[in-house]
Amino acid sequence: MAESEVEVTLQRIQSQEGVEGVIVFSKDGIPIRSTLDNPSTVEYVGLVEQLVITAKKTVLELDPTSDLTFLRLRTKKNEIMVAPDKDYIMIVIQKFST
Repeated sequence: MAESEVEVTLQRIQSQEGVEGVIVFSKDGIPIRSTLDNPSTVEYVGLVEQLVITAKKTVLELDPTSDLTFLRLRTKKNEIMVAPDKDYIMIVIQKFST
C-alpha cells in the first residue's frame, strides 16, 4: 500500500463518528502514525503490544493452526480495536456508546 493510500485510510477511519484515535506501530513497538498526543500514543502502544503477544500465545495454545487476526476490548468508556498484521499493528480507540 502506498503511503498516500495509508494516509487516506487513516483519515477515513479517524473521521468515523466516535473515533478518538488511531495508532499504527511496528511489530517492534515503534509508533509510525498516530492521531493521539505522544504520551497517550506511547502508553497505548506499550500496553497493547503486550496484550497482543499474550493473545497470540493464547490463540496458538487453543488452536496451533490459527493466528490472532483481530482483538476487540470494551470498557465502560471506550472500545479498543486492535488489528495485528505481520509487520504492523493498528489500534482504533472509539467512544463506547450503548
